[in-house]
Amino acid sequence: MPLLAALYERFDRERPFDGLGIAACLHITAETAMLVRLLRAGGAAVSLAASNPLSTQDDIAAALAHRYGIAVFARAGIDRRGYYRHIEMALNEAPHGPDLVIDDGGDLVNTLHTRAAALLPNVKGGCESTTTGVIRLRRMAAEGALAFPVIAANDTATKRMVDNTCGTGQSAIDGILRATNTLLAGKTVVVAGFGASGRGVAERARGFGAQVIVTEVDPVRALDASLRGFRVLPMAQAAPLGEVFVTATGSVDVINAEHLSVMRDGAILANAGHFDVEIDVRALAGLAKAVHVDVRPHVDAYDLGDGRTLLLLAEGRVVNLVAAEGHPPEVMDLAFGIEALALAWLAGAVLGNTGDKLPAGVHEVPADIDAEAASLVLATTGTSIDTLTPVQLSYRESWRIGS
Repeated sequence: MPLLAALYERFDRERPFDGLGIAACLHITAETAMLVRLLRAGGAAVSLAASNPLSTQDDIAAALAHRYGIAVFARAGIDRRGYYRHIEMALNEAPHGPDLVIDDGGDLVNTLHTRAAALLPNVKGGCESTTTGVIRLRRMAAEGALAFPVIAANDTATKRMVDNTCGTGQSAIDGILRATNTLLAGKTVVVAGFGASGRGVAERARGFGAQVIVTEVDPVRALDASLRGFRVLPMAQAAPLGEVFVTATGSVDVINAEHLSVMRDGAILANAGHFDVEIDVRALAGLAKAVHVDVRPHVDAYDLGDGRTLLLLAEGRVVNLVAAEGHPPEVMDLAFGIEALALAWLAGAVLGNTGDKLPAGVHEVPADIDAEAASLVLATTGTSIDTLTPVQLSYRESWRIGS
């Protein structure tokens, strides 16, 4: 992770978070450990909870606590009640709560506003790194409920390209293949959602030789999928055709009882969205006459009593982090690098060091931070690009020069 290594030296020198407490709710992996160490090098006191109990790597959590003195509240496989208790513990690690927060899905920010509202006066800002989380934050802001400024780190062009499309596309397929050892070539794969993540999954599945159907609710994205050569259908029409289903929408009940009741025997169900709500697992359990847990690691077989069996991966949770290892380090290097740079900028803005006081609400990452992160990554790979000449700059900036 060369970008974070370069930023480590800068943050250790500049100390952008000196005296600040940062509470984070993230997937606890080796890549996340690099981000946490970077924040601490920048002067922050960091407390960490898991954003998904099935993605927590207990050895990483233990190493962060034992070797680096990070306050970690997480354990693999913990139940929902314990999951939220850990988030509350991370928020309450400092006597008056954190100064800044980093969220992955919106559960930490939601908990702050619903269960730990007494800590809100101390929170000066935060970052959100997922599409799902940004959607939730925008709803909060629209209702006037969001109490502090949050940077939508997920929404930069570079992050969407590398993390969502390349990272999710590769790692979701990786999780499906590790869990099932199925051959994708020749199979019909249904991808629900054609945002940055769904597009990556669809393109990778097609690269393996699958016939890909896309389902969408957005006409612009549906048109995009169609023009890229994918078949576009409503889920009700795709359900009887698919052999592998992957949800990537950030919505709820994308695959519901109606769809489950007409699927083929042996259909594989996987979720690449953040929360385990895209596949209606309760409806699936209600249809089943018997459930066989872990017929393979992270594969549960639901016998429906009519001769059909449906295979649910990772309990409906995010398949790439449960059944595989999540995004490759190169992907998280850039994603976390953008987030660290944005958080450092935010710290200066909310503390008044940059002269840019931010109001409560959802804010975009400044374009120069996105460009800086991309440039730093290119530099680590030895890639050089052109620069505009003075004549080209003058031409681009003037409306008087024509053909």
